[in-house]
Amino acid sequence: MKKDQPVVLVVEDEPAQREVLAFNLDAEGYDVVQAANGEEALIMVDEVMPDIIVLDWMMPNLSGIEVCRRLKMRPETRWISIIMLSAKSEEVDRVRGLETGADDYVIKPYSIVELMARVKAQLRRTRPTTVGLVLEYRDIRLNSETHKVYRGEAVLKLGPTEFRLLSTFIEKPGRVWSREQLLDRVWGRDIYVDTRTVDVHIGRLRKALREFGGDDPLRTVRGAGYSLG
Repeated sequence: MKKDQPVVLVVEDEPAQREVLAFNLDAEGYDVVQAANGEEALIMVDEVMPDIIVLDWMMPNLSGIEVCRRLKMRPETRWISIIMLSAKSEEVDRVRGLETGADDYVIKPYSIVELMARVKAQLRRTRPTTVGLVLEYRDIRLNSETHKVYRGEAVLKLGPTEFRLLSTFIEKPGRVWSREQLLDRVWGRDIYVDTRTVDVHIGRLRKALREFGGDDPLRTVRGAGYSLG
């Protein structure tokens, strides 16, 4: 896993199209995972919790529209951006796709350049720190381009791991992240790190955030994990 890079799940039953999509997304710097059908897609979502899904509508057994419907019904996955790919170009089909919960709808055949732009547009909404935006939560301000964090007027000293943790939290205030999810997002899936390491770095982040006063904005949710606010 590319550490702290957006995770894109490509769901396409045509191997050649799936490989082309994966190749281009990887070239853009994304962490790409693949699924060949709807059932596999649902399993992959639970395993890697992607930031965005590029999802083919027409697939055997479990269609893309049904995968989209199921994911948007679950509180823990409804925030994932879904770009639906379809050869169905009628307005009624586009409306159906969007009403099911798809965040964007791209008609086949599509331009790879345009699709990459649409992926980036969705990530600007769901993973704003990956496209250089400044995020704020109460009196905390994080600049993902300069890697500086402020609390009020004070500049906070954060290590790289604490910065990535805060970036994760500040993108989705109120969302509870399990230790395993934080390990995947901040350390990467391919690196073995004990879950207690998360607690150590959360402690360091808390200390840094309170260095110049103010309350502790991080919340420990017993048996579930941590959240910002």
